[in-house]
Formats: sequence, C-alpha cells, structure tokens
Amino acid sequence: MRCLCVVLALLLTGSVFAQKKQELPTKYTENKKAVVTLTSGKQVTAPNANIFMKDASLLYFQGNDAKSANMNIVASVEFDDKKYINIENQLAYFVDSIKGNSLYCVDLIDIKAWKQNLINNRNFTHIDFSSERLETYADNFVEHEDRMFPVINVYYFYLDGKFVLAHDRDLWVVLNKERHRLMKTAISDPNFSWTDPKSLMKLLKMISI
Repeated sequence: MRCLCVVLALLLTGSVFAQKKQELPTKYTENKKAVVTLTSGKQVTAPNANIFMKDASLLYFQGNDAKSANMNIVASVEFDDKKYINIENQLAYFVDSIKGNSLYCVDLIDIKAWKQNLINNRNFTHIDFSSERLETYADNFVEHEDRMFPVINVYYFYLDGKFVLAHDRDLWVVLNKERHRLMKTAISDPNFSWTDPKSLMKLLKMISI
C-alpha cells in the first residue's frame, strides 16, 4: 500500500490508543482503523480514526489529541464496515443506485440541538496531509456530556456524473424542462420527503432518463 511515510510515522507515534472514552460527536463509538485515499491516489492508514459528525470530516487520534485531516485532499475513507467518499468536503456513504445514477448520505449532528449541551472547550488540531511538512493550527473544540447526539441526514444525488444536493432548488438548476416536469410530479406526492431515501430513489428513478 502506498503511503506518505512522514504522515504514517506521525499516526503511529506512541502506544495503542488508551485515552478515556471519547465524548466527541463521532460516527463510531470506538475508533477504527481507516484506509485514507488521497486525491493524488496515495493511501495512508490511520490506526485510530473516526468521523466528526459536526461537519462529517475525518478524525484520527494521537494520544489525547483529536486530529482533523485536510479534507481538500481526501478522496475517500474506508472503515471495516463502510466506504465513504468525499462530497463537498464531507464523508458520504452510498445508499442506492439506478441507471448509473446514485444516492449518497452524509450523517451530521443537529447543531442547534447539540449546542444546548456543549461543555468544556478543548484543543482541536488540524493536520494537513498534503506535504511532508505537517501544518497545524489550534481551534476551539467542545465535548458533549453524553453520546446521544441528535443526527440529521443530508442526501446527495450523483446525477449524470455530477454530485447535486438533494434539494429542490439545487436540483432544479441542473435539470432540463422535461426533468423539471418529472421532478414536480415526484415531489407533489404528499408522502414525498427530501430526507427519506425511498422518496429520493423514486425521484432519482424518474429523472434518470
């Protein structure tokens, strides 16, 4: 496996992850090994990684510090249970596909609900994978009092070779007149929802012509 040696050395610094149970808003309760594919095609193995659900970015852990990857150069991340691709600097997973078009989902915390429970600032360091010289900067970070994070799902269509947010205004811009008519028909269904994958797949089927 190809990798950036300096980055790999940093990721492997120290002993096995042994800090207290994380109170961060992360996708997985326990950190996992992840294979990170960069936009250059190179791969890096992060032994203790997770997904930060505030913005669906890649996290990895070094000692007691949470590190955040430079999402501008991350193409995909593969954990043991699921592969995520980078859409708008967010890690999204595959839901379903039809006629060469697909639906992806990004899991995020509900920021408004989350802010009601914020406690204790802590240091959060951003790591740039893009060069041998690791550039970091500090930011304010917060811990949550428990792991019950309110989650919202944001969906994206991969339509005609492009990613489009599953939202009427965004989709309308990329559709032609005939597809506008089909979209109107689909969303006029009283059971249609922009946050329901079944509804979105029905819409995707209709506009995949």
